Amino acid sequence: MEQSVLQIHDLSVERGGRLAVEDVSFVLQPESDTALVGPNGAGKSTLVAAVLGLLPRCSGQIKLLGQPMSADGRLPRSLRSQIAYVPQTLMFQGLFPLSVAEFVDLGFDRPGLCLPWHGWQQRRQAVEIALERTNCADLRRRLLSELSGGQLKRVLLAFCLVRPRRLLVLDEAQAGLDAPSTEQFQQLLLDLRRQEGWTVLQVSHDLEMVRRSSDQVLCLNRRLRCSGSPEQMLRPERLVELYGPNIIAQ
Repeated sequence: MEQSVLQIHDLSVERGGRLAVEDVSFVLQPESDTALVGPNGAGKSTLVAAVLGLLPRCSGQIKLLGQPMSADGRLPRSLRSQIAYVPQTLMFQGLFPLSVAEFVDLGFDRPGLCLPWHGWQQRRQAVEIALERTNCADLRRRLLSELSGGQLKRVLLAFCLVRPRRLLVLDEAQAGLDAPSTEQFQQLLLDLRRQEGWTVLQVSHDLEMVRRSSDQVLCLNRRLRCSGSPEQMLRPERLVELYGPNIIAQ
């Protein structure tokens, strides 16, 4: 059996002086799409931050491709490069005058000054291919601050695509997009996942999208309340248990 991409065992994480995630365990199998759902304040973003090594954990274990992450979130560089992240928004995009091509180049994650000439060529080619495959080639000279929400999300996928990855983590990546942009982004993500063999973990409030695209659903409200297929987890009685009775009226 192929090795799991991510293993979480009895994970507990504090945030803001309180236990935000408690005793959570799950496994992500290769090339699967797993949705993390739950009400606001349920600990979804905290869990994602711990997986990315941005928050230390109180207890439990995280393994990426069979390698344990240290308690402070450190991973060998070779393993860190296997994870890519698509946030809800880029907080620095208006502060730094980066072009789209310059930003995507950062995703190559190799110190350019150490590269021989053929390495520079390989790097530039990887950036151009990533831009083409995400329909961003015509944006290469635009500043990040000039992009629409839909364009920025496609550029973030190009950043993830510029070198091979195993795990793609998205934290409400579709938030703020209109319906056509959401549909375009989700189809592009699905196509790239199949082509690249990505394993996806995504936080989402769009339960209809989760129903259509995910293989596994994790229902989180500090603890992992339940997990299973979308058909099992998105039944009305499960949603009421997780979100409360008002979910039915939405």
